[in-house]
Amino acid sequence: MRRPSELSALLPTLFTAKPLGKRLREAVIWRVWDRSVGEQIASKARPAAFREGVLTVVVSSAPWMQQLGFLKRQLIEAVNRNLGEELVRDIYLKAGSVSAPTESPQPAKPPCRELTPQERERIQQEAAAIADDDLRTAFVNFQTAYLRNIR
Repeated sequence: MRRPSELSALLPTLFTAKPLGKRLREAVIWRVWDRSVGEQIASKARPAAFREGVLTVVVSSAPWMQQLGFLKRQLIEAVNRNLGEELVRDIYLKAGSVSAPTESPQPAKPPCRELTPQERERIQQEAAAIADDDLRTAFVNFQTAYLRNIR
């Protein structure tokens, strides 16, 4: 039996032939931008929109816009290489305010509670019916984590 897959890996395959599948592939542009263009360019230019193969990039100043205009072809190739497919056909540069991407703050998690001996015993009893070692371990870990987070 194979190991469970992450949901983020399953979504693109579920929506492959649907418009949402295309949008999910396009959203990867924002994740690969910094790696594709490098830290220096990423600090001065950020993707803002993508439509019909055209990536709109907001650039911090006119000199940077001019320089990136000369590098358009290389930027397109780098982004597409990191995407693994030819999604970006052109880049439209526009002046604007550029800020570094912000990590969305994660809410503080309340501390986990300890399981009672009865809960631990119940998990072990239910897991005993599972023949596959990896699946049994995954089940025990999941149940333990789930119960520790219930208030």
